[in-house]
Amino acid sequence: MKHTKKIGALSVAAALALSLAAPAAAAEYTVQSGDSLRKIAREQLGDGTRWGELYEANRDTIRDPRLIYAGQVLQVPDRPEADVPAAPQEVPAAEAQTQTEKALALINTFATGDTETAAALLDEHYIQHNLAYGTGEAAFLSSVEALAAAPVRTTVHNIRAFEDGDYVFLQTVYNFAGAGEQVAFDIFRFDADGEIAEHWDNLTALAGENPSGHTQIDGTMEITDLDKTEENRELVENFLYDVMQGNNPEKTADYFDGDTYIQHNTAIADGVSGLNAALAALAEQGIQMIYDETHMVLAQGNFVLAVSEGTYGGAPTSYYDLWRVENGKIAEHWDVMETIADASTWQNENGKF
Repeated sequence: MKHTKKIGALSVAAALALSLAAPAAAAEYTVQSGDSLRKIAREQLGDGTRWGELYEANRDTIRDPRLIYAGQVLQVPDRPEADVPAAPQEVPAAEAQTQTEKALALINTFATGDTETAAALLDEHYIQHNLAYGTGEAAFLSSVEALAAAPVRTTVHNIRAFEDGDYVFLQTVYNFAGAGEQVAFDIFRFDADGEIAEHWDNLTALAGENPSGHTQIDGTMEITDLDKTEENRELVENFLYDVMQGNNPEKTADYFDGDTYIQHNTAIADGVSGLNAALAALAEQGIQMIYDETHMVLAQGNFVLAVSEGTYGGAPTSYYDLWRVENGKIAEHWDVMETIADASTWQNENGKF
């Protein structure tokens, strides 16, 4: 447990803007930095899965439901008065948010420069696994300050957010100080005090459409089948062992519904056939994609994120794979591969995993 960090009830709105929104019954809502349609639907309509209603009500101003922006005014569908939640209680900010909201609030400090919010959310012994940054709370706050001082503002756009016990895992598009858009998977571990205690991530440049016309971030958004979370986790664990690690490749077909497989990797087409064709093309170039070890498998409902270690073309590589499972079969895939930096360049000694 860290030293006590108090934020008075009257300063909650200023300290953690992401945790608050306009009154639930309002006819209009102004998008805040870090918002998503799912988050707005949860706060304004009482259910994040109703984000589609917000989208339909604003089709004239929203081209892509993933791309809303701070300051945009949205029309909120009518909601029966009985469904409007009571005004939020005046409680310390750290207790007012879910773990997912805390994780989103933390990454949003990269855009706002709000070190007070970051300090309220982090454990003072925060463990960093991004090898380009120092470990500890002070190092994180220094990074926030540096981004705030940069001439080009950092942008943060969360795409998907999931929660699994003490872990929150996010898919987000960042542009750090104008360096270029990157798509990332972030994992945050929360301690018993509800503070963010540890972080892992993988980042890569945001690219255009793949051979099947998909991007790294589009596709299915809705979290379903919460009662099948453990079943889906086990399916992916077995798939990693049998197929990705090459222990039982003859079982590959068992994990798919025929050739149905939506692919978001930038270089691979849809279908198991598309995956096989891509791997064959790599083999012709003498490039092997090898998964040696799985370090973490996180799941919520129909989505499962796996963190693996291996090599790509002989280079040490970190693999983050997000799979969507449907009816007991792997149906959709997003990923971020990152070459693991040489140890001589590491800014912390915690390792990538």
